Amino acid sequence: MTAEIMTAAEANMNKGLDNLKEAFAGVRTGRANPMMLDKIKVDYYGVPTPINQMAAVKTPDAHMLVIEPWDKSVLRGIEAAILASDLGITPSNDGAVIRLPIPALTEERRKEMVKDCKTYAEEARVAVRNARRDANAKIDRLKKDSEISEDDARRAEEQVQKLTDKFVASVDEMLKKKEAEVMEI
Repeated sequence: MTAEIMTAAEANMNKGLDNLKEAFAGVRTGRANPMMLDKIKVDYYGVPTPINQMAAVKTPDAHMLVIEPWDKSVLRGIEAAILASDLGITPSNDGAVIRLPIPALTEERRKEMVKDCKTYAEEARVAVRNARRDANAKIDRLKKDSEISEDDARRAEEQVQKLTDKFVASVDEMLKKKEAEVMEI
């Protein structure tokens, strides 16, 4: 029974880490990364569609993204969606492709992004702790219902805590790497 609880807790903690990876992927560093565009949706015949599903996104160099839509009629829509997003990049449309020059980040903007990263990391830690709380609640319920002994319950809670510590350490490590990446010039 406790094995099922541990498996569920680990799965929930992994979801928190996956969400953190996704959030970090959207944080813009000083170099071009096609994943920056993942959250931007373009109205394509009445359906909000991600850019990467309607165009080829290329990185010819570290400071440029080139978006080449398969249907040229959607160029203006992609351009408008990028302008409306919070990327802070002005696209240049030449009628065939859209170029996104990625400007170097200012020190102030880097610090803002690090703050955002810390917020994402804290959300991931909270998700991990919530998984711990849920697992401990299930263990307590089993103990109250006399389905497991107090010793087994204590051991299970210790295992849950070790798992929590491991995942929180992973979150901290990911944050440290992302911080270094964002602050790198």
